[in-house]
Amino acid sequence: MTSQAVASLQAEVTRLRHELQTLKVEGQSSIADETMFVGQYLVERLVQLGVTKMFGVPGDFNLGFLDFVEDHPKIDWVGDCNELNASYAADGYARVNEGKIGVVTTTFGVGELSAMNGIAGAFSEHVPVLHLVGVPSTAQQKAKPMLHHTLGDGRYDAYYKAAQQFTIAQAVLNSKETAAAEIDRILTECLVMARPVYLMLPTDIAYQRIPAKRLKTLLSIEPPANDPEVEKFVLDEIVKLVEEAQNDVIILVDACAIRHGVKKEVEQLYKRTGFPVYSAPMGKSAVSESYERYGGIYVGSVSNPAIKEKVESAKLILSIGALKSDFNTGNFTYHIPTQRTIELHSDHTRVQFAGFPGIGMKRLLPQLTARLQPFKEGAVQFDVPKFQLPLPQEDNETISHSWLWPRVGQFFKSKDIIVAETGTSSFGVLDIPLPPDSIFVSQILWGSIGWTVGATLGAAFAGLDRGLGRTILFVGDGSIQLTVQELSVMHHWGLKPIIFLLNNSGYTIERYLHGMKRKYNDISNWKWTKLLDTFGGEEGKTCKSYTVRSKKELSALLDDPAFAKAEVIQLVELIMEKEDAPRALKVQAELSGKTNRYVAEF
Repeated sequence: MTSQAVASLQAEVTRLRHELQTLKVEGQSSIADETMFVGQYLVERLVQLGVTKMFGVPGDFNLGFLDFVEDHPKIDWVGDCNELNASYAADGYARVNEGKIGVVTTTFGVGELSAMNGIAGAFSEHVPVLHLVGVPSTAQQKAKPMLHHTLGDGRYDAYYKAAQQFTIAQAVLNSKETAAAEIDRILTECLVMARPVYLMLPTDIAYQRIPAKRLKTLLSIEPPANDPEVEKFVLDEIVKLVEEAQNDVIILVDACAIRHGVKKEVEQLYKRTGFPVYSAPMGKSAVSESYERYGGIYVGSVSNPAIKEKVESAKLILSIGALKSDFNTGNFTYHIPTQRTIELHSDHTRVQFAGFPGIGMKRLLPQLTARLQPFKEGAVQFDVPKFQLPLPQEDNETISHSWLWPRVGQFFKSKDIIVAETGTSSFGVLDIPLPPDSIFVSQILWGSIGWTVGATLGAAFAGLDRGLGRTILFVGDGSIQLTVQELSVMHHWGLKPIIFLLNNSGYTIERYLHGMKRKYNDISNWKWTKLLDTFGGEEGKTCKSYTVRSKKELSALLDDPAFAKAEVIQLVELIMEKEDAPRALKVQAELSGKTNRYVAEF
């Protein structure tokens, strides 16, 4: 049986257990005779899950439902400028609010299709997002009139079929009798599977009354239990391999360790065993980068040579939550044989060439830590070079990428949320050691340019929920042009991110991939320091904008205590060379260019 089949079976078992628990408490509930609207039930479930913000755009098929949202004291409607930005915001919110979901609400057809790119990105990167769509009434869906927002051919299920490609579970609330159970199922799968889900809410069903008693039974978001016999066998096999490796073992942590909620379990593993620990790019900040046995970022041939040698020479790799995409693996240049690899995932485990569906890492890790703890004395004999990026001494005032990233690294503080756009920013931040309890946010696999602006909105809200520090965005001049409208929403809600805008006259990552001198990689230059004022701020009072052209100017700004406090939203335009780029991006682009092979054959 495949891992996907096992996961589907386990999801059904979880649903049935929840239904049984609901029946048990039915007679005990103090609200057994109370009723509420279906739309209210959905909002209450979201509040129970810790959701404080709902992103989206109002439309005629969701307006009635939005009344329930606006009237609830514990959840806010965040109106976005368009549905794509809203989906990005929900994604960013869920990434920072680990263990919770993001919610984006759109209207039928035109709204939901606009959001679909963002939902697909959340799917690819394992981010739990609920896409809630207000749709025509059940009567209209049966009669199939030529309503606005339809394709004009009666296919009212076309968008549902499209959503099936990018979500882990879907539901249409076409009956009040099953509405509550379907809501519970969808939300549970969203959290347990850490993937987006899709929910259609017809206008009439939103205002149907149903019993409120199910709310007394909280949703279970714990992963299913592992089969005890198989789990014991897996543990025994891993211990044997560790023994054979003679303690020459490293731990490699990736994105799904964050998405599937095992950061604490992973921390216990590397601290109690003493094995050196590294991260893949998508796993950056899953491990405290100030930890003395943290070695840095491993990304195949793109890695720092010292890190590459340490990882690839180890006798055994314990990989946790891997997502082996091209940009996450240095264009698939991991030089680690399968026979030296153990992979732990949310719903399966691989030990060398053998796969074990249904053996998830959340349950496995605590037991594995207990079994491997006796190896610590030997493990700590293997040294781990300090992860650091010294500030280079350059004899000019040009803001180069080799200088910029270690310099802004000195500016970061504990609990900062650091958001890096696809391209120069995401590659530049990788080599910077981040302070304790900081969070790195980037979309390395899906890579939709402009994603970070919407994601910063959601991340800033989540940071407030969690009591984190500053939200700091690094974005290029090309990327921000796609989603810049969300600056107005940040103003509206009084959010105060620091935005470093890299002005290098266009799409630098594309230049390095292909067409360094081509016009299609150029963009129109904007008056960047006017943006915050244009989108609702008042320069010098509710926002501040700066242009820096030299190392001296940037250092002076970074050292300014008032700037560092981030008491208003701030934008810093960095004037940079058109063809400069971080080291890692240059290497990755060279590898990707060979793969793309844009070469004519004559």
